[in-house]
Amino acid sequence: MTVGLIPDERVSALSNDEISRYSRHLLLPEIGMEGQAKLQAARVLIVGTGGLGAPLALYLAAAGVGTLGIVDFDFVEASNLQRQIIHSTRDVDRPKVASARDRIKGLNPNVTVVEYNTMLTSANALDIIKDYDVVADGTDNYQTRYLVNDACVLLGKPNVYGSIFQFEGQASVFYAKEGPCYRCLYPAPPPPGLVPSCAEGGVVGVLPGIVGTIQACEVIKLIVGGGSSLTGRLLLFDAWQMKFRELKLEKEENCPICGKNPVIHELIDYEQFCGLKPSHDELPVETISARELKARIDAGDRLQIIDIREPHERAIVKFPDAKAIPLGQIARRVDEFDPDIDAVFLCKIGKRSVFAIRALQNVGYNGKLLNLLDGVNAWARDVDPSLPQY
Repeated sequence: MTVGLIPDERVSALSNDEISRYSRHLLLPEIGMEGQAKLQAARVLIVGTGGLGAPLALYLAAAGVGTLGIVDFDFVEASNLQRQIIHSTRDVDRPKVASARDRIKGLNPNVTVVEYNTMLTSANALDIIKDYDVVADGTDNYQTRYLVNDACVLLGKPNVYGSIFQFEGQASVFYAKEGPCYRCLYPAPPPPGLVPSCAEGGVVGVLPGIVGTIQACEVIKLIVGGGSSLTGRLLLFDAWQMKFRELKLEKEENCPICGKNPVIHELIDYEQFCGLKPSHDELPVETISARELKARIDAGDRLQIIDIREPHERAIVKFPDAKAIPLGQIARRVDEFDPDIDAVFLCKIGKRSVFAIRALQNVGYNGKLLNLLDGVNAWARDVDPSLPQY
């Protein structure tokens, strides 16, 4: 178990008020006065204040972690409130870091909150992370996960990892000094579009609460020292079946950043690494806005409007006069398209529909292909407000 994360010179005695506040911790011999003083002296960076970051921030603040850094560049949306319990209805349209700060300070005014209302990038990650003892990764995309991992390895910091999707979650501690890193488990990201985000695939609201509190528990154990951490173990949770499983993780000796002969010595372009930047060989994907599509429909233009969403999604909101062809069927149903008529593809937010267009391009379809920018939600926002956004 990791010990010595908190330098002795930063640790100070608890006040009487703090003894009262944290008395239930002090009664635990595994934490006690010494462990609580370490929590008070600790500096933890939480990357993301969404589904995972919400319980992380709340429970670490309640536990008495002295300094919490929170990184997020997003704004609170109504759709966040189903699971991101650090925010409330009145916070909609506020920066997430501001909303999270207020909630943290309301829960525990003794906590120092450092806000980073910015995207974590290769340009700023090392400067932000270097001042913290532990990093808790609450992100929802691969490029930031690899960025957090690499920055933590280069700086020698433990990375408390969590991820969620639909009903399934994962948690581990990646600490290259003592075990494997994220790249040891996942040497390369999946192809773009293969794994939908929570915004596209959904997530049961309680799942991030469960996984995020597991992460918070791992952070506390790392700080106070003791117990058995998830270093070298991947915890898998299935909320629908209510089952936990565990996989043993080994340090990969050929890992490009933490192995015996590392080849990564600085942060890289993670969007390029994750395949999110189009290659020079790819044809460009043309877009059409919701208002432009409405104008063409009103003008009587002949169009093939293709809804690539799954049936349960189309049940939420139907797009008028669209033909339903799920994404996985696009390439094999190429004969159903007329290359003489412009085809417009749509999904929820205009991300998966790009992959439908790519699938047709890859099988040699030469008709004009257009992607509805921001998807069905843009149509509901800009053209037909009677429809729901989801």
